[in-house]
Amino acid sequence: MSDITAADVTIASGASRGLWGEAARRFLNHRLATLGLVMLAIIVLACVLAPLIAHYGPNDIDLRGRNQPPGGAHWLGTDGTGRDIFARILYGGRISLSVGFIAVAISAAIGIFIGCVAGYFGGKVDLLLMGLIDMVLTFPRLVIIIAFVAVVGPSIFNTMVVIGLLSWPSIARLTRGEILALRNQEFVLAARSLGTSPSVIILEHILPNVLSPILVAITLDVATVILLEASLSFLGLGAQAPAASWGNMLRDARTLSILESQPWMWIPPGAMIAMAVLSINFVGDGLRDALDPQHIMGGGAK
Repeated sequence: MSDITAADVTIASGASRGLWGEAARRFLNHRLATLGLVMLAIIVLACVLAPLIAHYGPNDIDLRGRNQPPGGAHWLGTDGTGRDIFARILYGGRISLSVGFIAVAISAAIGIFIGCVAGYFGGKVDLLLMGLIDMVLTFPRLVIIIAFVAVVGPSIFNTMVVIGLLSWPSIARLTRGEILALRNQEFVLAARSLGTSPSVIILEHILPNVLSPILVAITLDVATVILLEASLSFLGLGAQAPAASWGNMLRDARTLSILESQPWMWIPPGAMIAMAVLSINFVGDGLRDALDPQHIMGGGAK
């Protein structure tokens, strides 16, 4: 151990950083991943710029223009109260995407923290935290979310919080497993021998080296949460009227007459959910391939 210096620790812990350029090149060469990234960027940008793109507000009512099919004035038609479908799609995307990103950010923060503590310290700490993870995994997530929202009241804030608080175990288990594989590596042992605090070792030496699979898992979780939010909104437990989300737009169009004779009310929100989820999954698949250490090393060797 005496032969290992602080410079060796810095070099070892930072060795993977030079591989990120190769990973980025591999990602951009992945056609579906690039397509997914472009699709997702367009969707997010359109939702952010909704006030500039949409000619109407999402809740502007025009009773004279109810149930109009797509046309010049209303690109995607109007609903039963004359509200512009295109405007509601864009503004609804703000809510649906926000729930996906914020809920996953909450779950990722909790999962990474618990996984790091369990994986690094091991022993009784690991045993206790793994018991907690296993207990949370036994909960039927959708049932718990529905019960929680029904008790505290349906709202987007409540939906984001409860999804985030129940979605962290998978990320925690992944983080723990990756850290267990690295905690006895030489550069970690050297950092300990130099008196480096556990928090610094985890944040600066271990976590950057296990970030790749965690990032992939987080990306794919966003798509799952968007679908979950759409399901809750469809059940009336997500975004509440008059606010629009893709899920409650589908709920408003669930009658048989609308499904048969007014497809412009349910096809656009359904298509947006499908496109958002598909594009995120494409990005996740591309990240998984690009950040695969064997592929990166192979590409670097060429």
